[in-house]
Formats: sequence, C-alpha cells, structure tokens
Amino acid sequence: MNGSVPVGRVVGVPLRMHWSVPLLAVFLAYGLGRRTLPLWTPGHSNAVYTLASAIGALLLMASLLLHEAAHAAMARRKKISVQDVTLWALGGMTRMGRPQSAAAAFAVAVSGPLTSLVIGGAALGAGIGLNTLPGWAVPGAVLGWLGWVNLALGVFNLLPAAPLDGGRVVQALLWWRTGDRDRADRAASRSGQVLGVLLMGAGWVSLLRGSSGGLWLVFTGLFVMVVAGAERQRAVIGTALQGVRVADAMSSPVATGADWLTVRRFIEEVALPSRHSAVPLLDFDGHPSGVVELRRLGAVQGPLRDTTQVRDVATPLARCAVASSGELLTEALDRLSTATGTRVLVVDDGRLVGIVTAKDITRLMRHNLLGGGKPG
Repeated sequence: MNGSVPVGRVVGVPLRMHWSVPLLAVFLAYGLGRRTLPLWTPGHSNAVYTLASAIGALLLMASLLLHEAAHAAMARRKKISVQDVTLWALGGMTRMGRPQSAAAAFAVAVSGPLTSLVIGGAALGAGIGLNTLPGWAVPGAVLGWLGWVNLALGVFNLLPAAPLDGGRVVQALLWWRTGDRDRADRAASRSGQVLGVLLMGAGWVSLLRGSSGGLWLVFTGLFVMVVAGAERQRAVIGTALQGVRVADAMSSPVATGADWLTVRRFIEEVALPSRHSAVPLLDFDGHPSGVVELRRLGAVQGPLRDTTQVRDVATPLARCAVASSGELLTEALDRLSTATGTRVLVVDDGRLVGIVTAKDITRLMRHNLLGGGKPG
C-alpha cells in the first residue's frame, strides 16, 4: 500500500505500517482520555487519563495486528502465499494469493473476526473483574473499552459484504455450494457495493445531525464501495478469461536487455529503441533476471550512469510475477501486486518466451467481445 513503511515481521511475513496509523492512535487516545474515561471513571487527574488512554490506544493497535496476523497465519497453514501485512487507519490488510479451495478460503476469512471476538470477550471479562477491585477502576475501564471495540470490530467484519471478512465467508460458502468461484466473487462484491453506499448514507445523516463520527462512516463506506467494485471487475475479468492460457495472451518476441550494461548504455542501446515503459533483463547465460522501469533509469543522473549497472536499479526476478506459457491466465494474474507491477514474465525452461501486460489483457478481452475466441 502506498504511504506505508516496513516495521518488522509478524508470523514470518513482512509487516508494514501506513502513515495513517499514528493519526488513528492519537485520535483514539484523545477520545478515550477526554470523553470515555472521565465519563466511566470520574474524579481522576488529567495525567491518569492521558496515560491510560495512550495505553488503551496501543492495546487496540496490538489487537488489530493480531486480527491480521491470524489471517496471515491461517493462510500460511493452508499453503497460501502471503506477501505482507499492512496496518492502516481502517484496520489492516493482508495481501495473499487466492485460496485453492472453498474450505481454505473460509478458514482464512473467519480467522480474523474470531480473533477479534476472543480478544474482545477476554478484555471485557478482565475489565469487569478489575472494576470490582479497589483502585483498579481506570485499568478496568480501559480493558472494558478495548473489549467493546474488539467485539464491535469482530461483528462489523462479519457483515456479509466483500471486502469485509464476512464477505469472504459468503464467497467461500457460495463457492462450496455452487462450485463456481467467479459467481461467488461477483455476489460478494455486489453486496459490498451495497453496504458501502449504505455506510456512506448513514455517515452523511450522522454528519447532518452534528456527529463527527459520521465522517468515519463516510470514509469507511467509500473504501468498501471502491474495493468491492474493483473485486467485482476482477471477477468479471476472471469469468471472461476462464480457460485461457498464458500463451494466448502474451506478447512475443520480447524486447530485452543485458543486466550487466551500465545505465547509460542501456538507455541508449535498449530503452530508447524499445519504446516500452519497462524492459525485461537477461543475465550472462540468457536467463531472465528481472525487469527495469524507465523511471528507475531516469532517476540515475550524471556520472552515476556510467558506473551503475542496470541490474542495480531493476526489480529482481524474485519480486516479479512469473508464469509458464501453459498455465491458466487467471492463475498468473493472481500473482500481480503493487510489488510486482502490472506485467507477468512468461518463462519456459529458464528462458523468457513472452510477457503479459495490461494492454495484452485488454486486447484479449476486446477480441473475445467480438466473438473471435482465442486470438492466434
């Protein structure tokens, strides 16, 4: 996700944090310290409320991380590749490959909300217990608040609309019932678009009534609607490309360049003549080693162009989306992400035989709409 930075690892996968997370922590701490705690446990100093609210906000951030970590851990247990976990203002996001069975999809989807519900129940129970002890009213209130927020988060995430976890549950159940994965995806994404509109409407009504919390509902609804729309589009594309092989969509032959060339030589001899925004690279043995984008080449200025090899500013093959020509195109496209870019390198027996770009997919879709079937 743009605007996020790596901060470590969780359950063996990279953990990233969006710039909005500190803002969320400050917002939560402010609301807890200025309104909730003084209302639930009056008579304490501002210093006590400030410290307690800061701890409460950090505990909530930790519970959001556990929610996403549960998704990642279950995905890895089900042999699903996990790219990273990102925390941001609306909770979190775990980027992973597509499950290969409805049972795996169900397990991954339900693991996050169940974790939030367990945390919520445990925190609420602990808060009630502490509240009965003399001098523990403030810690008990913090845990009670944490419990209610996690219970609300778990219930909200179980709403049957993608991209919420409940939508993933619906997808898995429909996939299991009908055997049609794309149909299940379209149904869940439609419900997500409807939920997004409803949340935005409720947010605007709340704002008109003077509640600042309505703005949060508007942003949440907008996010749900946009992501659900994107998932619906992907499902439609998946249906249109069903049964299509990578070889049917790829462009071949491919303009390539040697990865040991200096940036200056590469620009003059390869990049400019090719007229492509990105060029695949080959090593000394003729095997693909990565992809370099023109913007990365342009960032190398002055004398550095004569001393920097193009491989040093390229995306290595390990971070590229790679497929064989005989694979299903839909499976190859599942490997695309913000890290890999929008192209798939087609490699057979260690040799680059083609490339699939967004233009290739568009061309194939238009060809199919004309009734031409698979292009030759």
